Amino acid sequence: MSRWLPAGLTGAAPAVRRRLAVLAVLAGVVVLVTTTILLLGGSPAPERPPPLPVARADTAPAAAVDKAPAGPLVVSVVGKVSSPGLVTVPAGARVADAVRAAGGATPGTDLTTLNLARRVADGEQVAVGVPAPPDALPGGAAQSGAGAGPAGKIDLNTATVAQLDTLPGIGAVTAQRIVDWRAQHGGFASVEQLRDVDGIGETRFSKLREQVRVS
Repeated sequence: MSRWLPAGLTGAAPAVRRRLAVLAVLAGVVVLVTTTILLLGGSPAPERPPPLPVARADTAPAAAVDKAPAGPLVVSVVGKVSSPGLVTVPAGARVADAVRAAGGATPGTDLTTLNLARRVADGEQVAVGVPAPPDALPGGAAQSGAGAGPAGKIDLNTATVAQLDTLPGIGAVTAQRIVDWRAQHGGFASVEQLRDVDGIGETRFSKLREQVRVS
């Protein structure tokens, strides 16, 4: 081991030489290990931040989901509008939308009796500027027997489409025309005015005369 020692120490005592030789070997090991770590890039890997929690779709409040009715709505608009009859409006439409779809109210029509902001229902009837018939309310028809009079006669001014449909020679289409005529003209003044309804001729009227009345 004397070859690792400085020249001035080669003559030192054997114990001292051995101690110095061990220290020299340890120093060489430390240098070798340090050099190896630096060459292999032994720097510690950076820590990754923990993933942030992701909100699940099914945890959203139920109130945040607005379920709108599906499909278009068919509404009967009668009375003082430019084009009375059946109109189709999107789901969630208001009375104002139905009136607009029927061409709008005629000039001078009083709309204060209508709640233009109300949502319309499929199959209902909106009467503009004229009294609403009993079966015009959304979701319900007139009460049973409301259109019947003495001897089972049906009142032309209060009968529903379903009740008029029971008359001889009157189908659903003609029954709706009777209701539309009633709404447009403010009601029937006499049974004879049935002749003015499109589709009711003298033959059909003769069958209806004794089965209907006006209030």
